[in-house]
Amino acid sequence: QVQLVESGGGPVQAGRSLRLSCAASGYTYTYCMAWFRQAPGKERERVATVFTGSGSTRYADSVKGRFTISQDNAKNTLYLQMNSLKPEDTAMYYCARRSFGGYCSGPADFDSWGQGTQVTVSS
Repeated sequence: QVQLVESGGGPVQAGRSLRLSCAASGYTYTYCMAWFRQAPGKERERVATVFTGSGSTRYADSVKGRFTISQDNAKNTLYLQMNSLKPEDTAMYYCARRSFGGYCSGPADFDSWGQGTQVTVSS
């Protein structure tokens, strides 16, 4: 049974940093993993993606240069380092996994999700 468990969210002042973690278990192969976020009244937005085989990464323009996605294969953990946080980064953050090759773009492309961790950035 696939499990993704996020942690590391919380309240933070603008300009500060947070690191989110996603502990993964219950599977042996992953094609890509991603961090999404969803603010109240808005669609779920992909923030960052990592292709587990190559290690290549993709970022939304809104976080490029501020956020870094990384993976620790030995610990089966995905991270999102978030620097220079802004109030508009406030959202529930989710990690997601796609088992096999294909698109790693929108929410429908991913087949496993965590329960989310809330990030609230105050000005």
